[in-house]
Amino acid sequence: MDMVFYNQRNRMEILEVTQVTPTFNSPKSTTEFRLPLTFSDIIWFKFPPVERLFFYQFDELTPACFNSVILPKLKRSLSLALVHYLPLAGNLKWPPNEPKPIILYTPNDGVSLTVAHSDADFNILSSDGVYDAAELHPLKPDLVISDVSASAIALQVTLFPNKGFCIGITAHHAVLDGQTTTMFIKSWAYICKQGNDENSPLPPELTPVFDRSVLKGPDGLDMLYLNQWLASSWSDSDTSKKSLKIMTSAGGGGAASDLVRATFEITREDFKKLRERVLSKLSDSAKEVHLSTFVLSFAYVATCMMKARRDGDRKVAFAFTADCRPRLNPPVSQNYFGNCNRPKIEVAKARDFLDENGFVFAVQKTSGMVKALTERWVLEGMEKMLSYCFDVLKEASESKLQIISVAGSPRFGVYGIDFGWGKPQKVVIVSIDKSGAISMAESRDGSGGVEIGLALNKHEMNNFSWLFPRYV
Repeated sequence: MDMVFYNQRNRMEILEVTQVTPTFNSPKSTTEFRLPLTFSDIIWFKFPPVERLFFYQFDELTPACFNSVILPKLKRSLSLALVHYLPLAGNLKWPPNEPKPIILYTPNDGVSLTVAHSDADFNILSSDGVYDAAELHPLKPDLVISDVSASAIALQVTLFPNKGFCIGITAHHAVLDGQTTTMFIKSWAYICKQGNDENSPLPPELTPVFDRSVLKGPDGLDMLYLNQWLASSWSDSDTSKKSLKIMTSAGGGGAASDLVRATFEITREDFKKLRERVLSKLSDSAKEVHLSTFVLSFAYVATCMMKARRDGDRKVAFAFTADCRPRLNPPVSQNYFGNCNRPKIEVAKARDFLDENGFVFAVQKTSGMVKALTERWVLEGMEKMLSYCFDVLKEASESKLQIISVAGSPRFGVYGIDFGWGKPQKVVIVSIDKSGAISMAESRDGSGGVEIGLALNKHEMNNFSWLFPRYV
């Protein structure tokens, strides 16, 4: 049975584009703030930004209420939150006398905030149902990027009259990772809900750590990565070798106009069945596999994607990003600001996923990747890692290889982010339609399940939707 695909015209009106600056309680606080990029930031130097949307249902929300209550509270709390996250109010710069880019905040810098009004169907866009991926694009803000400057983040608040509102954040990949982005959004929400003034500190779990000295790697690794980026085919610029312009896509996600989105859930009961299924297929000597919810989720979704595409001749790159904070010695604080992660990539043949033991193969593959995430692995072979990523991206751009990667994490707890008007109705990562990634988040109802977001062409989505519930 074919799925119903929703297609609507998203009529958008931009009401305001403003700059929100940090609100300091003292003029002496408005000093310049510099933060160097580390090797872990420069890995992501020109990768496309990560784009997230948070949908908040608010029935009977009028423009008057939005403009007089919600929007002023969001602006005021954002201004207060930026005091704690000054780099986000600044920009990525590359001064002539600096060997590598820096994050620079100067007085009067701020974050671009777009305020918009949409007549699109809030219920469809905040649902699990299937709709055109391009429908979400008007709701996300764009970073301001040139050869010489790049904004760290951009924000957008969109009103859906009588339905609710949406908060969109676009984050520069070289400035902050998913952990830091989520911590900032939680801090903004905390201040907004609490109604705190400028003298109120953030709770310890939301207070960022800017100390770069805690992140130690091989000497010269940052410059090695930077030079590899500048010499790569992904880094062409008409005006400057030291360009801060970024890639428009990565991973061969396809044109958004051809893609549809949908959300699926793997429940706690599903995980129980999947574990039992894997163990029943393995010999006693092979039962040391790591059967976490992440391993099972990634393996199960990847297997269904392979079967939905039905092309066994191509290569497939399994990829995810591992948080290195707890894996370093000594461990780095979870509040560390910036990127503290490393890509993990392995390549397999698509045909290995297609037979009756395809899911078990995927579990063993993913389990092996996760079990390899030791303290030694975090820094092992780092010198060759970025060039290997380039090789994988090149094959994907030539349609010789399909990348299946992961954006987000159930550990981020995005469905607990409450600005004072309730928890999100829906959280989506828009940028997966540029990278071929799947998104992961915890189930909204807190039941212990995992929510999976996909952007596929209509034919593959139809096949995936048929396979997904039947293959458990």
